[in-house]
Amino acid sequence: MRASGAAAPEGLSKAGGAGGAGTTVTPTTPPLKEPSPFTAPPSRTHTSRPDRAHAWAELLRLPALFTVPGDALAGAAAVSARPTARTLLAIASSLCLYEAGMALNDWADRDVDAVERPHRPLPSGRIRPVAALGAACALTGAGLSLAACAGRPALTVAVPLAGTVWAYDLALKNTPAGPFAMATARGLDLLLGAAATAGAGVVGAGPFGSRAGVDGVGRRGGACRAWATAVADAPRAALGAATVPGVVDGIHRAPTSAALLGIRRALPSAALLGAHTLALTTVSRREAQGGSPLAPFAALAVTAALTRTVTRQRSLPTDRITGGRRGTGSRRMADVANLAAAAMSRLSHPPRQTGDHMTPPGLRPEPLDTHAVLRLALAAAYAATTARPYLHATLNPSPPLTQRAVTAGIRATIPLQAALTARSGAKGATVTALLTTALAPLAGRFARKVSVT
Repeated sequence: MRASGAAAPEGLSKAGGAGGAGTTVTPTTPPLKEPSPFTAPPSRTHTSRPDRAHAWAELLRLPALFTVPGDALAGAAAVSARPTARTLLAIASSLCLYEAGMALNDWADRDVDAVERPHRPLPSGRIRPVAALGAACALTGAGLSLAACAGRPALTVAVPLAGTVWAYDLALKNTPAGPFAMATARGLDLLLGAAATAGAGVVGAGPFGSRAGVDGVGRRGGACRAWATAVADAPRAALGAATVPGVVDGIHRAPTSAALLGIRRALPSAALLGAHTLALTTVSRREAQGGSPLAPFAALAVTAALTRTVTRQRSLPTDRITGGRRGTGSRRMADVANLAAAAMSRLSHPPRQTGDHMTPPGLRPEPLDTHAVLRLALAAAYAATTARPYLHATLNPSPPLTQRAVTAGIRATIPLQAALTARSGAKGATVTALLTTALAPLAGRFARKVSVT
């Protein structure tokens, strides 16, 4: 029977006979304290602001964001025009739609990532799923709004682009149509830049560019005189270029018609970029589990074919005026041979400028084709970025090597975009290609902090 006496101040209990004889001291558990009504309940742990920012950067895969601007720039070069303000709007729209796809991708894969990638922002609880879905919706709306600001042709391309992104993330990703949907999205992104640039009326087929808007009689007359001079100086290039305002290929066209013409001219570049994306997406489908070596081997073959294609300048509509019937292989070999001959001639016959030792005109070396050099350098950079990781994944398709191949394929998108820009032969294409190439080191620097896969 428990003693009913009060506990001693020292937390000891006394029991025994009268007078305290036979007293034994035993320790007791101190009574539990009732929580004070003025004491605040324990607060929930919140993610700090830097950790939250890093979680969003990981969700949106910010290093991969640097592979987006080159799409619109390559599209602008494909229509033989310099980037304009509408091209910048197309780039901003592409960035928003790309990040919307990233957020939607993690929201759709949150259950799969909980098993395969529990460190991702949604399975780890750093970002709530509803927040990711809300960000995808907001970014999609922003992307479509920016495309509308770039003009109706750009919005016409942006709507199916957004639809393809959402269809891939929600329905097509795990189907055989998934890689084709991703390739279509990347190709549409390039066409978005072409439509935005050509929608402003800037469409050309050669070094003379064009502006398909009527800016007044004075500018029209000046353009006519410039076109007549160009015909006299370089008939092959001038006949294929629409240098008269309001005229595209010799026919007066509205901006919408000019945009359609620009999209048609950008289709080859979009197909090449889509082929790279198709091969890359096929490899990435098994990056978490590993798989068959057939996918990386096919991607390696696609890389070789694309490298061979981008080393030569794109054939323009003016090429058909000369009636040449040489095949693509002979033209490519001729370009490489001419480049090598010019380089060797310059090394073996340095020009002399003074005295009686002037080099005879027939022995003077031909000027080095800087555009061909740039195309070869960018094609080599593209092949060097992907060839080794794809080969390793072919020999050993383990998850780490497959993920490394996917990362290399994403990074190789930038030199491929630059090579497509350089091969267009458009005015200012060299500067645009170099600016696109400058995004590669930035992507690599951010990739050290945030994973791109």
